[in-house]
Amino acid sequence: MNAPLGDDGYREDPTVIELEEYAADLLGKEAAVLVPTGVFANQLSIFTHCKRGQEVILADECHIVQWETGGSAVISQVQLRTLTSNKGALDPSEVEATIRKDLTDPHVPSTGLICVENAFSTGCVVSLENMKKVKEVADKYEIPVHLDGARIFNAAATLKVQPKEIAQHVTTLMFCLSKGLCGSMGSLLVGPKEFIDRARKNRKLLGGSLRQAGIFAAAGLVGLKEIAPRLGEDHKIARMLGEAIDGMNGVVKVKLEDIQINMIFFAIESDKIESKELVEYFLKNGIKIAGRNNTTMLYRFVTHYYIQEEQVKKIIHTLKEFLDAKLN
Repeated sequence: MNAPLGDDGYREDPTVIELEEYAADLLGKEAAVLVPTGVFANQLSIFTHCKRGQEVILADECHIVQWETGGSAVISQVQLRTLTSNKGALDPSEVEATIRKDLTDPHVPSTGLICVENAFSTGCVVSLENMKKVKEVADKYEIPVHLDGARIFNAAATLKVQPKEIAQHVTTLMFCLSKGLCGSMGSLLVGPKEFIDRARKNRKLLGGSLRQAGIFAAAGLVGLKEIAPRLGEDHKIARMLGEAIDGMNGVVKVKLEDIQINMIFFAIESDKIESKELVEYFLKNGIKIAGRNNTTMLYRFVTHYYIQEEQVKKIIHTLKEFLDAKLN
């Protein structure tokens, strides 16, 4: 709240400048730009990388395809070419086969961008080797690679590497301040200076230029310096919670193999359980959760700095109490 402020639209907010420079250095890139949200960062990247009518290659389950309201079609007017991934990992040979190679053919679009995601929306972490091979394919055809790295610091904790070791395998990337890093809001788009300069102008065009943004930029700096190094603790808590509820009352099925960061996906296999009732019961007991996803039919718990063993015990007790009442 006491952060020094200025007008970021004029590059006059010292706290935002500090955050952008710190983030760029941390990720091994030349520059960064602060934007309001993660969706904004991804869409800004596509808008800056691509020409209208180009094609973007990416995983069919990724966030850009599933959860960004078709923004790529509206904002950038690009075509999304989706591939089936192995828990977020694209097959490099399939990526190469999908790239439009004959640029003289008047019937087909050109490939403008390849997008990857790590950690993936399902909570899985993609290996550095896979990212390296996809980047090698992209470099062969001089196509940029963008990383949806909303949870890149969680991925780095799982892989036991520095975040820049992930970032080296992409041209540009974004990450969120408001997820595991506990920031109040905001995301950063990071990459080469020339790209970020163009993205900054496009940010203004899209209505994302910010004024006195130093208040949440300061929170972002705390997140990067103090929260990021301890994200492994959130992963341990997630594993503890997942293992505790798996098999509960014979109806809870947790995807234990996919608890690789701080997310637990699970199903409740009973016709007696209504998602809305579960949400309301938890809320009545002081626990706020989202309902079952209508696409995957799974529930998701996400652990973070403020979820410790005491809160986990309460979650386990509340879920058990609800299931006992509904099933017995």
